[in-house]
Order: sequence, then C-alpha cells, then structure tokens
Amino acid sequence: MPGTLMTTYKRLPVSFYRGEGVWLWDTKEKRYLDALSGIAVCGLGHAHPAVKEALCQQAGKVLHTSNLYEIPLQEQLGEALTRVSGMERVFFCNSGAEANEAAIKLARLYGHRKGIANPAILVMEQSFHGRTLATLSATGNRKAQAGFEPLVQGFVRVPFGDVKSLKLVAENSPNVVAVMMEPIQGEGGINIPPEDYLNKVRHLCDQQNWLLILDEIQTGMGRSGRMFSCQHNGILPDVMTLAKGLANGVPIGACLARGAAAELFAPGNHGSTFGGNPLACAAALAVIRALEDDKLVDRAAKLGARLLAGFADKLQGVSGIEEIRGQGLLIGIELDRPCSELVSMALAQGLLINVTAECVVRLLPPLILSDPEADELIDRTSRLLKNFLNQE
Repeated sequence: MPGTLMTTYKRLPVSFYRGEGVWLWDTKEKRYLDALSGIAVCGLGHAHPAVKEALCQQAGKVLHTSNLYEIPLQEQLGEALTRVSGMERVFFCNSGAEANEAAIKLARLYGHRKGIANPAILVMEQSFHGRTLATLSATGNRKAQAGFEPLVQGFVRVPFGDVKSLKLVAENSPNVVAVMMEPIQGEGGINIPPEDYLNKVRHLCDQQNWLLILDEIQTGMGRSGRMFSCQHNGILPDVMTLAKGLANGVPIGACLARGAAAELFAPGNHGSTFGGNPLACAAALAVIRALEDDKLVDRAAKLGARLLAGFADKLQGVSGIEEIRGQGLLIGIELDRPCSELVSMALAQGLLINVTAECVVRLLPPLILSDPEADELIDRTSRLLKNFLNQE
C-alpha cells in the first residue's frame, strides 16, 4: 500500500524520538552525533532548557491570535532583532522562503515607487532562496527549477563573488533596483566570496541607489561567528532575511529592513496568518537570550577555527580532498568526485552530515558543541572521508 505522504523527500531510513545537546537517539536507541542541526536550525542543540521552558510557558497561555491584534511578544522580538542587527523594522512570517518573498515584494514596490515599470533584481549563480515560485526563480539552481516553468520574471543572474559582472549590469540594465544574495552560499556548497566582496557590493548599491538584500537564513543567528555574517564586513544591508536558527526548530521567518525599505509596506501590502504568533516569538526570544547570555556567537567563531584547523591536519595530503573551507560553524569539505553516498555511510556510523552541490560535505553543528565533541566530529568525519576515498 503506498504511503499517504507526497514523495517530495528521499528520506533516510531512520527516525529520531529524542535529543539532548548535540546528540539524537533513534527509535532503536542508537545515538548519533548531529553535525547538521536540522540544516542549520537547531543552533542551541536539542531539548535546550531555555527553549523548552519558553514553549511550555507560552503553550499554557495563548498560541495564536492572528495579526488582527497586537502581539506583545512580537513587539519584544522585533525590538531584540533590530537591536542586534542595526535594522529598523521587521515583518514576521513562517519560513525562509516566505521571508525572501517579502524581500522580493519590497524590492518591486521600491522599483515601482521610483517609476520603474518592470523592476529587476540581481541574483547569483549557485544561490538558493527557497522553493516558492518567486524564490525558486531567484535561486541559481537549474535542477531545482526544472519542471516548474514558466518561472517568475524580473531576475538577472550574475556569478557569485564577481564585482565586475555587477558593474557591467549596472551600466546596461536601468531596470535593476536591488541585489539579492547570500553572504555565504550554503546550498551552493559553502561558497565564501572574496573578503571585501560584500563591501564592494554595498558600495555599488549605494552608487546605483539599489537595495542590498542579504539572505542570512542559513548564515544568521550566530552561525558564522558573528550574529549575522555581514557583520564580518562591517556593513548593513537594506533588507535582511532570517529563519532557520531563529527559533531553534519552531517555524518562524523574518524580513528586516531599514531606511527607505523599512517604510515601503503599508496595511494590505503583505501579511501572514501565522506569522509572528506568540509561541514562535517566545521561542525566538529564548534563542536570542541564550546566544547573548552564553556568549555562543563568539563560541561559534572559536569552534569554527578549531574544526578548520583539525580537518586541515587530519586530511592533509589526502588524495581526493579539493578544499576545506568555512566561516564559523559553516564548514564545507569539497571532494574531487560526487559523494552523496557519504550521508548513508555516516548514518550507519552514528553521524549526521549532509552533501550539497554533489561533492561538498556540509557540516552545520550546533553552537553548543563542546571541545571534545568538536574533536570527535573531526576524527569521525576525517576517518569517514579517508575510507570513502580509498574505496576505489
């Protein structure tokens, strides 16, 4: 008898019923080191006491009222996010794709207010912004787009990390109103641009009167070693999108804006039934407090350096390793061949990893990883890669 779920996922043959810290246990009581964090979601690990307490308390009060009414916890979360980000206003939704949809709508509204009938947004090759029709159209992955044509118009694609291409578009495309990009491409393979790239993009946007939209859905909430990845460059975007690690597993997304972009939306321009409900906001507030109180953002930077140094040492001279790269707890180990089978091999050994862009092992461990756990991750992953590369 076929299952009742649509076959949108090729799931691994395991289910987890409990977690604690960086560990998960399956229904057969096998323990796994979680180096994926639910794809950069559970930055505080599993069953974090502060998140548990916030959810339990709020569940006993009120879960949802809708945005027809004031939501004090939403106001508190908005104040916390603008304080740590330097942005001015926030729209809350339920996912990263929804946050990016809001950002795209802001850019188009911005263009129309400037008198541009068909505003265009510059996006990057190898990017990933979501699977709704607009965010899929912005995404630089032809495989993900195939079969869903006609795609949404109004996106111009350029190579990631290449300022010259941006300048060429600026000279020849008067309809461009914004640049939308990830500071570090996650799904694209942990692609890190040149050190001054974001600064140059910010400068170009200022020159052209374009909005700079930064998708910090995977890089944000401390994962890069700063609260937001753009802070490594000392810049502010005009629009920033968040989700994933914002509430440690409770669905929430946020579109932050400042300056002209912060004043574009008016009642009726955009909305969300569930967005920013009391339960999700309570969880997100607990996450921000934990990140600050436990100094986990600085911890992520130190852990990232430890992991990169450890992998460089363990994998030095190993044939088949192309590059080891990362920032904070976004680690990519690129191989010279497709390696998707590593995910199942790691699972059998009690390790949760991911392979993206066909040949990049992506590691996104929780920010609460201890030094011994970090060293265990280095040892187990390095051994796994060496075994895989010696199979042929």
